[in-house]
Amino acid sequence: MELVFVTGMSGAGKSTALKMLEDMGYFCVDNLPVFLIGKMIELTVDGEEGRIHKVAMGVDIRSGSLTEVRDVLRGLREKGIRYKILFLDADDSTLIKRYKETRRSHPLAKGGRVETGIAREREQLEELKKAADYILDTSQLLTRELRSELEKIFVEDEDFKSLMVTILSFGFKYGIPADSDLVFDVRFLPNPYYVPELKHLTGKDREVHDFVMKYDVSRQFIAKLVDMVQFLIPNYIEEGKTQLVIAVGCTGGKHRSVTLAEELYHRLDHSGEYGLRIEHRDIDKDAARRKS
Repeated sequence: MELVFVTGMSGAGKSTALKMLEDMGYFCVDNLPVFLIGKMIELTVDGEEGRIHKVAMGVDIRSGSLTEVRDVLRGLREKGIRYKILFLDADDSTLIKRYKETRRSHPLAKGGRVETGIAREREQLEELKKAADYILDTSQLLTRELRSELEKIFVEDEDFKSLMVTILSFGFKYGIPADSDLVFDVRFLPNPYYVPELKHLTGKDREVHDFVMKYDVSRQFIAKLVDMVQFLIPNYIEEGKTQLVIAVGCTGGKHRSVTLAEELYHRLDHSGEYGLRIEHRDIDKDAARRKS
């Protein structure tokens, strides 16, 4: 039997993940009191052969104390019952935003501020997070991206990427992305905007790419950037970081930043122990403004 405990921060997407696991063939139970977890698993294991092959159980601060959860997990190990722990996390600002959107109160806020409840929960779940086999940070994940990550782990049985690296191009005139971990300003590079035949193209077009990358300063910059990022990523993984947003900005987020972001994305190791995605936040904004 495959047994998965789905846990993590309230508001990080545990209920959504359980629904997705149910679609993947798991028998899912959420918010079962801790003292019933062991009994249910025993009934499942000792039940009719072939009835239930995969079970996913939602466990969080509503289920009982961390001590009780730890005792249950230790008891399962002693009985030789194998399990995996999936921990869903998100940064505080994202959790606060989600609570405000749903107008729900945090279970540990006790009628007070959501921030207080989040801090208490994070402290209580720290030990469980350290014991997790998989940690997914949903701060920047779309629903379809979360499903994709879960399918990679529980359906396709791919090696889990503990760190998701997002390379994000942007325009400074639209503001620095609030979730950036590293910000690089490439406004010092020659600007294709002032070349008439390139002005309305983007860094994804070969003509713009070739224009930007023909300069020695561009080639030197990307080489140094790749070298630094390749040095940082293993250290971030060792530190336990699960999300890294590398923001590359130019004036409008259309030419230079897109070109350098694409270069960085393609030069990094796509088969390494981290996941890679690329996003161009402001690439179409100038066009949208012209239409309006």
